[in-house]
Amino acid sequence: MKVLVIGNGGREHALAWKIKQSPVVKELYVAKGNAGIWKIAKKVDISPTDIDNLVKFAKSEGIDLTVVGPEQPLSEGIVDAFEEAGLKIFGHRKNSAILEASKVFAKNFMKKYGIPTAFYETFDNEEDAIKFIKEMGTPIVIKADGLAAGKGVVIAKTEEEAVKTVKEMFQGKFGEASKRIVIEEFLDGLEASYIAMVKGEKLVPLATSQDHKQVFDGDKGPNTGGMGAYSPTPVITEEIEKIILENIMYPTLEGMKKEGRELSGFLYAGLMIGSKGVNVLEFNVRMGDPETQPIMRRLESDLVEHMIDILDGNIDKVKPVWSDNYSIGVVMASKGYPNKYEKGKVITGIEEAEKNPDIVVFHSGTDIKDGKLITNGGRVLTVTATGKTLKEAKEKCYSAVEKIHFEGVHYRRDIGDKGIKLLEG
Repeated sequence: MKVLVIGNGGREHALAWKIKQSPVVKELYVAKGNAGIWKIAKKVDISPTDIDNLVKFAKSEGIDLTVVGPEQPLSEGIVDAFEEAGLKIFGHRKNSAILEASKVFAKNFMKKYGIPTAFYETFDNEEDAIKFIKEMGTPIVIKADGLAAGKGVVIAKTEEEAVKTVKEMFQGKFGEASKRIVIEEFLDGLEASYIAMVKGEKLVPLATSQDHKQVFDGDKGPNTGGMGAYSPTPVITEEIEKIILENIMYPTLEGMKKEGRELSGFLYAGLMIGSKGVNVLEFNVRMGDPETQPIMRRLESDLVEHMIDILDGNIDKVKPVWSDNYSIGVVMASKGYPNKYEKGKVITGIEEAEKNPDIVVFHSGTDIKDGKLITNGGRVLTVTATGKTLKEAKEKCYSAVEKIHFEGVHYRRDIGDKGIKLLEG
């Protein structure tokens, strides 16, 4: 089989790394990828959103399966275009991808189908939004409607910060994405990520995980695309998983089907588990980044086989096999991220870090210049480790992180601590 992976980040590197292990895969391609993925897949110099040229490439090259990593091409209709050309592709169609592409759609959908989520209102003007903030009080959550690379959510702790955020959004901070906004109540508790492979009204759960969104230790600072994750998470007990499936996942699949927007691909529910029960913070129509990295480290069965079975209508055959080990991933980011950051810094120490067989370093924003590995994004690497306990995995991971260097590197030092605290009770 020939397989094409679409995307440039750490999630795509982890997916490609897992796909490469499948005995049915003879050739692996990536569009466009990064310096890490290029070591295991042939580089296709086409942007992930250049759909017409990706279709042409897949047809001319005889690609048997395409796997889409990021949300942007999904929301722009890459799956529709590939299917129309008779090509096999794993991901959601454009009219289903709206579940992530529009926060307004997602919140209204949840309200309509009784899926638990925070109380909210949607706004298209500053005046009404500010009035609502004054009525609700703080802390309060403000979200850009459209796609903003995980950075379009602000938890405003003061009225002043909330008003400033609303003004910035309506002044075009996220372009078209913040022409409309959602303002919702702040929920307390612990966040968790629940991801499944879905088709129509059926699903196959993947391993649970917990992301760390804020840029600094102790969940301080602005939201990012994610600074680290671990799997599995003790936040999702068997009892809570039952609630997630019954109250959130299945009603979402059934509701989307009723709306004529049948889901087929990865479905990710970002959850808050706290005093108000289990609530949906957001839906994503793809794997999470950085959750994919530790999840793929624990998957022992064949991801390609699972995807083919789902696309062929045999989702009931899909039974993923998971390692009993814990896995953790720590993101190494550029100085300044998630705001303005510098690129082009030389990266060293990866080979040294990977001498330990329990360590795999996945690349996000990397490139090759003059034969040297350099930084080329806000999030640069995700260093992953496995261990018999979460604590052991964390210790191995940070020991590896300390061996890797680039100018201005920033990373959180507390990834996994919430899980360790819960496990040690």
